[in-house]
Amino acid sequence: MRITSMNELPATEPLKPSILRQSPEALRAQCGLWGEKSFRVTQLCQWLFERRHYHLETMSNLPASFKTKLREHFDWQLPSIASRLDSADGASKILVHGKKNQFIELVILRYAERVSLCVSSQVGCKLACTFCQTGKLGFFRNLLAEEIVGQFILANDVVASEGRAISHIVFMGMGEPLDNVHEVIPALKLFTAPDCFGLSHRRVTLSTSGIVDKIMPLAQEVRVALAVSLHAPNDELRSSLMPINRRFPLADLKRELLLFQKHSGDLVTIEYILLKGINCSERQAKELVHFLHGLRAKINLIPFNAHPGSEFQRPDEDEIRSFQSYLAKRGYPAPVRYSKGADVSGACGQLAAKQQAMLQDLPQRKNIIRGSQAQ
Repeated sequence: MRITSMNELPATEPLKPSILRQSPEALRAQCGLWGEKSFRVTQLCQWLFERRHYHLETMSNLPASFKTKLREHFDWQLPSIASRLDSADGASKILVHGKKNQFIELVILRYAERVSLCVSSQVGCKLACTFCQTGKLGFFRNLLAEEIVGQFILANDVVASEGRAISHIVFMGMGEPLDNVHEVIPALKLFTAPDCFGLSHRRVTLSTSGIVDKIMPLAQEVRVALAVSLHAPNDELRSSLMPINRRFPLADLKRELLLFQKHSGDLVTIEYILLKGINCSERQAKELVHFLHGLRAKINLIPFNAHPGSEFQRPDEDEIRSFQSYLAKRGYPAPVRYSKGADVSGACGQLAAKQQAMLQDLPQRKNIIRGSQAQ
């Protein structure tokens, strides 16, 4: 059935706590109240965190009485796929039914040696960066931790059919993660804790536009890789591209990044979208080197990905290489990252939940596989 109205999706607000946000400690505590033996909790956690399997009915070694308690106490609702666009380069852009009759976008990025998942942390975004399509949507709401974890579970189900598993997570989808830090941190802890999904902190990257007062609180709660969407090396230009810079100018951001690095010891990734005639001249390369002085960083140079209605353009290859060469000669690794998924609007800066158009176009697009609903 083709969905033609947002109101056709039922709004559900489960009163039960979601199983998707439960840690092993929380599960042990609850099962202890039920008088269940500890090995039952171990079996349950093996299903959830080792096998990444959240379909209660097919957990074959759990007794029916235990399943009944789990079913009655926890909400086992999983996200379902509204549509799926498969790119020629191995990326899949998936539109997911979210709560409150809204859609969430995630992107699966397949490489020879890994499978990365780009997750969303909000529906829409408040920050209104001028080059980002998501920012043009406006802001609707923060995602709950279980909705973030649910993207991971759903993506694992997708790639499991290919004999693969999600190995890396990047918070680079819709929204600003540090604007939703109270729900993002519980999800990060589940992703990285050794007794949960157990991903290395180097394989979970949070990307921020620079909400300075949330960087150290994040670092003190959970260790993950940090990426900063910089995109301009001086305050005047950055404020024109990213309004958040008026609240948190570059000097404040630099100070906080130095504190983060002192605390974590980790390299900071600088994300820099290259905009033709805007931010990639030799002068701006010099300013970028000046900003980075004293900070251990690598720079991901991302040629701009066009989208409808944008005034920006991608630089020529010669401009890209010249900017890259200037940085590299001064000791800053600066690989050029050509985003996957551009042909399905799944690349960096292109995520925007065009729910009506995407759903209505499904029958006409040959490279779309309609997703089946998660059980």
